[in-house]
Amino acid sequence: MKNYSRLFKFAKPYYGELILSGIFMGIVTLLDVFRLSAIVPVVDRVFTNKPITFTQGKLPVFVENILTRLNSLEPLKVLYVLLIVMPVALVIRAIFEFMQSYSMSDVGQKVIRDVRNMVYDKLHSLSLDYFTQKRSGELVSRITNDVKLIENAVSYALTDLVYQSFQVISFALLTFLINWKMALISIVVLPMVMIPVIAVGKMLRKLSKRSQEKMADINSLLVENFTGVRIVRAFCAEARELERFKRQNHDYYKIAMKSIKRMLILGNVTELIGVAMALFIIYYSGRQVMEGALSFGAFALFMAALLSLIKPFKKLSQVSSIMQQAVAASSRIYEVLDTPPSIKEDPNALELADFKNDIVFEDVWFRYAEQDILKGVSMRVKKGSVLAVVGPSGTGKTTLVDLVPRFYDPRAGRIMIDGIDIKKLKLCSLRRLIGIVTQETILFNDTIKNNILYGKPEASEQQIEEAAKSAYAHDFIKYLPQGYDTIIGDRGTKLSGGERQRIAIARALLKNPPILILDEATSQLDTESERIVQEALNRLITGRTTLVIAHRLSTVKGAGLIVVLDKGRIVEQGSHQELLSKGGLYQKLYSMQEIEK
Repeated sequence: MKNYSRLFKFAKPYYGELILSGIFMGIVTLLDVFRLSAIVPVVDRVFTNKPITFTQGKLPVFVENILTRLNSLEPLKVLYVLLIVMPVALVIRAIFEFMQSYSMSDVGQKVIRDVRNMVYDKLHSLSLDYFTQKRSGELVSRITNDVKLIENAVSYALTDLVYQSFQVISFALLTFLINWKMALISIVVLPMVMIPVIAVGKMLRKLSKRSQEKMADINSLLVENFTGVRIVRAFCAEARELERFKRQNHDYYKIAMKSIKRMLILGNVTELIGVAMALFIIYYSGRQVMEGALSFGAFALFMAALLSLIKPFKKLSQVSSIMQQAVAASSRIYEVLDTPPSIKEDPNALELADFKNDIVFEDVWFRYAEQDILKGVSMRVKKGSVLAVVGPSGTGKTTLVDLVPRFYDPRAGRIMIDGIDIKKLKLCSLRRLIGIVTQETILFNDTIKNNILYGKPEASEQQIEEAAKSAYAHDFIKYLPQGYDTIIGDRGTKLSGGERQRIAIARALLKNPPILILDEATSQLDTESERIVQEALNRLITGRTTLVIAHRLSTVKGAGLIVVLDKGRIVEQGSHQELLSKGGLYQKLYSMQEIEK
């Protein structure tokens, strides 16, 4: 029951609209009963001109009055009344059915909108370590496929649950009104329908979860292939990737067909039970008609009402299937929504307006997957200086600088800016002071202008152009077909590596942060592109406090302080010349790179 309550918690803001829609459904159901009840006067009064008789027993006063009035009218007058009343009733029913359908669809679309917003917002509140543990395709599947299943439950299944329940109650009451003994027998038989519904429902929930997990696998495979399409082509791996996709797709097909088979069996079983019950009723009520205890019109109405129960029960069995799928989907969505962010903002966090003095690392330790990456790192970066972090691969260089904008938090120790622990600062005020340019340039499938504007959306056209000129990007941009309005493709694929990097530098220049992080920003460029980008970086660095991660040690000769990391510890620090003279790890790495040249 808890799973269902959490599922419908998504619709809580729209309970008023759901209640109104339920009222519309009730009106539609009453008009359905009225429409069906027209069988009695048509058969008994118009066609056979006989009085309408129900079984023995006292009927409600309003029903007795209606029957007395109908029995007193001439058949032709009854026909005229029906010809006037029925079209009006059908028009009113159509209006309320439209209002009900539109209202429920509106709620469903609002819920799917809200849930997607919630999941997307939650994902942005989680720290980077969450994304290292999850596949991109899996997260995409949560926002698309899983949310769609919730929409099916809230919009379509909930509509059927309420409407078909009204239908069951209304038609069941109608059968009691006509022949309470036979109706009672029918009600005793009906619970048999619920046995297969419950049994199959449990299986469907498990299958639905497997289906959603498999769809996440397919989405992950697609994301990997589309982002790595060049590697796939370069290694002539198209056939292999197609086989991988076919396997995943076929697995999904098998799970889907298992669910479909069970849903179809469930529907057919409930229908067969209903038909068997109807045959028994025909025998019992048919004898009452022969004996004159029940008019043929009343018998026809009883049978119509009873047969009308079959469709609602079949629909309700399908509702059960959809609900099981939605419950499985909501549990996957709540896995995201219930995940606590590892990076939390202090409720009394301070606003840091500017950077004035220094950044200090005090005995910083960081662990990832039970392994210490940083071990007791302590250092001070003065305002306006350039700190270079170098060392072999896997020593924690990127992790070290990622701690400054609080992409991660240290396991022990602290990092301070102007004497304030960064954990006591508002995240946005901290990150607003920091600009980042990485070796893997992240650009969006948008115009060049909007990519540059990303760090400062309110900037003017002139400021954009000045930032591009300072980044040596303006000259190539102006020759593009649409200039600054050119769409650069997914991850900037329409541009070269050097051009993408210069756009990223222009973006950082426009933001104009006092603190700058450069993570091997030129390591993947050719010689000419590196020269141009390095000139742009030199302009970017001027007047800023800069933390540089460098693979090519020749690019950090001018750094005020060079820190050498090895196995998570600072093993050396000093200027370029001081480190060379020590003859330690830095001198060894530098000599190796000189030999490679």
